Amino acid sequence: MFKSFWGSQEQEAQPHSQGIPTNSWYPPSVVSSPTSSRPGTPSSTSSSSFSLQRPADRPQTLPHVSPTEAAGINVLLKDKSIDELRKLLSDKDSYHQFLLSIDQVKIQNNLRDELRKETLQLARENLEKESHIMELRNQCRIIRTTELAAAQEKLHELERQKEEILKFYSPASLLRRLQEAMNKTDEESEALHRQLLDGEIEVGVFMQKYKKLRTTYHRRALTHLAAKTSFTG
Repeated sequence: MFKSFWGSQEQEAQPHSQGIPTNSWYPPSVVSSPTSSRPGTPSSTSSSSFSLQRPADRPQTLPHVSPTEAAGINVLLKDKSIDELRKLLSDKDSYHQFLLSIDQVKIQNNLRDELRKETLQLARENLEKESHIMELRNQCRIIRTTELAAAQEKLHELERQKEEILKFYSPASLLRRLQEAMNKTDEESEALHRQLLDGEIEVGVFMQKYKKLRTTYHRRALTHLAAKTSFTG
């Protein structure tokens, strides 16, 4: 009698250990059966065997999970029955719904949605500014073709004037103009002297004008000599 009782107990317990689907889409580490059929008091081995992982059709490299996050997931799993755990292992929709119910997943999804909204908003703002950007581009093109050309022409004119001024006040130019002024004064004094000889001017007027011309001539001659000595020295 006792033998048959224990035999019947073993036969009833056997389906519990083999009830988890063998053709599950989860990795073998997830599908492995727990050592106890009671979900209320799972051991460390059984709780780790029910840790949710990625489906088999995705890369099986698990991301790093902190102890706090793992503990939070174990809290969500420990009160589930064997049937509920089996459903999570075999049903993708159930697994997906459970995954979305985890707080960490909700936080990540919310952050993703916020980033997506912000990205779309920035894209819309950039598209709205496209017409203004094109207008500014056209203005820059007009400035380059019209105002810039006028400014360059004016710059070239100023550079030409600068060269002329520098050339006008160069040492050689100053000496040449002093020499020309001396020659002109000397010619004027000679012409005045011929007028006196021809009787075209009175002596008093001649003396006054001649004296003034010769004074100017000698002043310019001294200036020319001093400048020539300074430049060549």
